[in-house]
Amino acid sequence: MQRERLTDDIYVFTSELYAQVTAGVVVTSVGAVVIDTLVYPEETRAIKRFVETRLNTRVKYVINTHFHADHTTGTCFFEAATVLGHVRCRELLDKRGRESLERAKSSAQELQEVELVLPQIVFDQGTLTMHIGGKTLHLWATPGHSPDSIVCHVKEDNVLFAGDTIMPIPYFVDGSYDDFYASLESLRSSSFEHIVQGHGEIILRGEIEEKLESDIEYLLKLRQALDNLKEFTPAALESIDIERCGKSRILLNGTVQQLHRQNVLALAAQRREPQLS
Repeated sequence: MQRERLTDDIYVFTSELYAQVTAGVVVTSVGAVVIDTLVYPEETRAIKRFVETRLNTRVKYVINTHFHADHTTGTCFFEAATVLGHVRCRELLDKRGRESLERAKSSAQELQEVELVLPQIVFDQGTLTMHIGGKTLHLWATPGHSPDSIVCHVKEDNVLFAGDTIMPIPYFVDGSYDDFYASLESLRSSSFEHIVQGHGEIILRGEIEEKLESDIEYLLKLRQALDNLKEFTPAALESIDIERCGKSRILLNGTVQQLHRQNVLALAAQRREPQLS
């Protein structure tokens, strides 16, 4: 696991075991806030040890940016923390999250000790604002990657923890293309100092506008490429290459190619509804 000190009070942890997924720690005068966790217990426990032994504080809150297991599996290791998320996050974790965890436990020995934890504080419309130990955290919904996706802005540091609303390519298979486009557009009007992606490298201030434009352009080019097809045969869909949509195939160690292919199939199904074979 890699650790980076982004500001005096913010640390970002990146998994070396699963898809460069990220987690954050915001240090306040009364305790720490963890934003997302990592998949494997050993990495999340390392974050907890760092907070308790190196920072000499405790985790008071855990924020789930969405219900997907790669961001929530480690929540249970912060036993004394209060968990926050969107109301849909709680609903989805309680059903799909339980089912997913049981399947994962049947094949992954290292996940046997994981227990599902539901957010105790949830919000739906508007913004949830936390004032804690000299820090102000604003949480609001940015659906698209998933129906429950949220972002968290740390006001004093002007850092946005974006969850999977921002990742190397927009990935909407479990969400909505149209919602994703709208959420990305809504972020363009803000001037953040840094953006922490749900996976991959931190986006620095000078790169943010270009990154958001690139993600929006990807969605537009993907839709245009599908609109230009005369028929949705497997060969025709295969021809819509990731680089044709403006993204590099080497991001996330090449994993983005699989994500892109799933995006193509999902949008094709949404836009045409014929049987794909």
